[in-house]
Amino acid sequence: MATLGLTQSAQAADTPQCEINRPINIGGMNWESNLILADIESYILQKGYGCKTDILPTETLPAIAALERGNLDIKPEIWPNATYAPWAKAVATGKVKAIGNVFTGGEAWFIPKYTAEKYPDLKTAADLVKYKDKFKDPEDPSKGRIYGCPAGWGCEIVTNNMHKAYGLEDSFNMYSPGTGAAQKAALASAYKRKQDIVFYYWYPTPLVGALELVKLEMPAYDQEKFQCLTAIDCENPQPSSYPQDEVFTGINVAFANEAPKLAEFFSKVNIPLPILDATLARMEETGDDARDIAMWFLKNHGDIWAQWVPEDVAKRVQSSL
Repeated sequence: MATLGLTQSAQAADTPQCEINRPINIGGMNWESNLILADIESYILQKGYGCKTDILPTETLPAIAALERGNLDIKPEIWPNATYAPWAKAVATGKVKAIGNVFTGGEAWFIPKYTAEKYPDLKTAADLVKYKDKFKDPEDPSKGRIYGCPAGWGCEIVTNNMHKAYGLEDSFNMYSPGTGAAQKAALASAYKRKQDIVFYYWYPTPLVGALELVKLEMPAYDQEKFQCLTAIDCENPQPSSYPQDEVFTGINVAFANEAPKLAEFFSKVNIPLPILDATLARMEETGDDARDIAMWFLKNHGDIWAQWVPEDVAKRVQSSL
């Protein structure tokens, strides 16, 4: 009986007890890196910390509002360049904060390499005004079309303001696809048919990695000008390059206070860009969904994710794979 008691005690000690007695709500914004990251974090929380999790489909701006309300606990990726004003406003309430540095990303306006070779004088975003007939909007042939940021994402505010800043309102329509998937499908289809397209996109992403693209040049980054570009009520948008994006995790402050061990885990999440590029490339090559790619990452990059968690948590996750 004593031996049985010791065995039961050992099993109990090895069974983690989550700091939160409810499902942890993670924002499932619908671009590849975020969805993969959400699944990686969810799996580690479940197997390593004994937590229940929900990945809730959402978009950037509603997710920030939900994080502030406490309907979300975690937003795996905050791209500060695209969300400067709404994120700063949310932080000012004291209800959300930024932690960690997940990776460094970037944003740009692109044209395909074959388009750049066809029109060698098209080098800058401002040059587009002379090429509206080369990028005709199928729904409004009197203007060109720029494929902007998906509707509802934080970057939509920036692309709309840049549209004004570069004086393109009379010559180009800024088209916001309904979803990230619709945007990617439209761009990939146009590229495959060698159509001339100009579009906003971010990286690292499978799409940018898979296509031969050229960035349109923009004036040097100006912090003050760019902050205005991120504001929906920017009165006088001025051109500026996108700065590099130090992508971080957004966390609800009450959740962080209630679950300090989990908050520490989220603060350590970081994926080196070459590893993230390889992970996204695998998703593009295989067509696997985010859950499958997350499992592939966990199985093949234990040297990365094991640094995010204590040794006992890492062992539990590893043994479950």
